[in-house]
Amino acid sequence: MQDLTQTQPTTFPDSAARLGQAGAANYPGLDAWRSLPISQQPSWQDEGVYQASVKELSALPPLVFAGEVDVLRERLAQAAQGKAFLLQGGDCAETFDAATADRISARVRTILQMAVVLTYGASLPVIKMGRMAGQFAKPRSSNDETRDGVTLPAYRGDMVNGYDFTPESRGHDASRLVKAYHTSASTLNLIRAFTQGGFADLRLVHHWNKGFTQNPAHARYESLAAEIDRAIRFMEACGSDFEALKRTEFFASHEALLLDYERALTRIDSRTGNPYATSGHFLWIGERTRQLDSAHVDFLSRVRNPIGVKLGPTTTGDDALRLIDKLDPNREPGRLTFITRMGAENIRQKLPALVQKVTDSGAQVLWVTDPMHGNTVTSPNGYKTRRFDDVIDEVRGFFEVHQGLGTFPGGMHVEMTGDDVAECLGGADPVDEEAFLTRYESVCDPRLNHMQSLEMAFLVSGALSQASR
Repeated sequence: MQDLTQTQPTTFPDSAARLGQAGAANYPGLDAWRSLPISQQPSWQDEGVYQASVKELSALPPLVFAGEVDVLRERLAQAAQGKAFLLQGGDCAETFDAATADRISARVRTILQMAVVLTYGASLPVIKMGRMAGQFAKPRSSNDETRDGVTLPAYRGDMVNGYDFTPESRGHDASRLVKAYHTSASTLNLIRAFTQGGFADLRLVHHWNKGFTQNPAHARYESLAAEIDRAIRFMEACGSDFEALKRTEFFASHEALLLDYERALTRIDSRTGNPYATSGHFLWIGERTRQLDSAHVDFLSRVRNPIGVKLGPTTTGDDALRLIDKLDPNREPGRLTFITRMGAENIRQKLPALVQKVTDSGAQVLWVTDPMHGNTVTSPNGYKTRRFDDVIDEVRGFFEVHQGLGTFPGGMHVEMTGDDVAECLGGADPVDEEAFLTRYESVCDPRLNHMQSLEMAFLVSGALSQASR
């Protein structure tokens, strides 16, 4: 099995350099990454298709706008200062087939419900962000997958190849980059309609629960919704204006894994002359691609988007400080988010020294927990899964560490869906291994289902309330 954390050459370096100059933003340093070590990149099977795809992406309109990105940076700065909380959730890997109105609305609705629980419980603004409209590429531990003696390229997400185990499906097809763009555009269109067109009206909190099977988490949500209804009626009687309750901000994020895609969609802001990656509002660098001298760190250091970095249990305080120097040299609140993915067994031992070192340096980063990726196991019947209790324990440990240090636990990053899947074991209405046989749908990593997501929000709400005080 090949270790993909090792460096690989950029695919088609000569043509890539030419395309970088031709279409997208022309700005000093934006192509420096092409000469640096880079990992987790596809081996595109047709250079002509690759060239045409990158050229087309370079000419297409931006998916998000610089002004929206600036608003998010301001919101994240508030979270870094303990005045807001980031809720980031969505699929492990989006698929083209699942980009339907029903699936997207269910995911948005679940995030809205989680945000309401957190906001009401902690009396703190919640920044709502989806792993949506761009999360189509995934890093893998091996280039290949073998089944019954047949070896084919590993599935790297719909932006690269298909999930079906056939040579045709598993080939690395650069035309999928363009399809990812258009699928992201339609997803963002739906998200904007849902969150700005009345779907997210806070006076409809009961409506968000309709269509879901009754269970303890939903019953508790209904009780909270009734409290919100009473509060709103009281404020209406006092003559309050509820225009602000009719819509909500919702931001899109994804791992910036395929730099050809990100570079092609980089644009210069006409107001400031600065480069923005317009594929999403917030981009993050994964645990496998965060090497300081790597292409991913270099490229994202040069765009104005707020940036996240995943930090696993091997991260040292010096690693964190070097990343801050590279990605946030001006120490700008809201610019840099550290997303820790330690595992339940490591969080209380590994995180304190990391947070302390960063705090002592004077840097003001946003600390977010990813309780999913460090707690992945294989079930006895062969499915990749996570135990809900482990996920919750890592969240608790994250809050305990920050409480002990006097720092603020600023957010939560979870892989979840609005659907009634069975992929993570446990919860108040327990998912067991037998349920995997009929309700396991993820093409990559296991996600919390709608009920487990809502249950998590209630568990976190109390801890957040204490932290915000």
